Amino acid sequence: MQAHITGTKTLCKGRFIRLELMEYETAGGEKCTWEAAQRNGENSAALIIATLKPSGRVLLIRQFRPPLGTYSLEFPAGLVDPGESCTTTAERELLEETGYTGKVVWETGVAASSPGITGELVSMVFMEIDEELPENKQHKQDLQDHEEIEVFAVSISQLSEVISAALKRGDVVCSRLALWAAAQGARW
Repeated sequence: MQAHITGTKTLCKGRFIRLELMEYETAGGEKCTWEAAQRNGENSAALIIATLKPSGRVLLIRQFRPPLGTYSLEFPAGLVDPGESCTTTAERELLEETGYTGKVVWETGVAASSPGITGELVSMVFMEIDEELPENKQHKQDLQDHEEIEVFAVSISQLSEVISAALKRGDVVCSRLALWAAAQGARW
């Protein structure tokens, strides 16, 4: 027998998320409970790793994240709308958050966001942005009313410096960016 969910009870529900008490049975037959935070509606997001061509710089954003109580340095990202693909979400969110248009090169497919606390799934979407296109030379964000997002185009050689500066400011670095930057050789 494999572990499996036997029941779910919503403890509280807000506008965007809900807290669930999940009951499950282990492979050995033990009955257990687990608390999980879940998104209302779609439970998928697209994370965008966008590279400017020909410079090779990558786009990062900085925005205030209320759950952290501070700013976060991260990749552009957004929730998948009902009926929308992750690649469509990535194209839409890239334009909204950064003002750039780009083409999708590769999508990883879904991966667990933080599986110990949420069922949210994230697809990493790798994109290329042609810096020579007129719309990318004069890019303009299309932010929602509550969004305040700074955009940075950073070369791989600048990653350590940019992350160090963010941490000195009191920002938090998103784990996905930290992992990707470390894989690129950045150390801070």
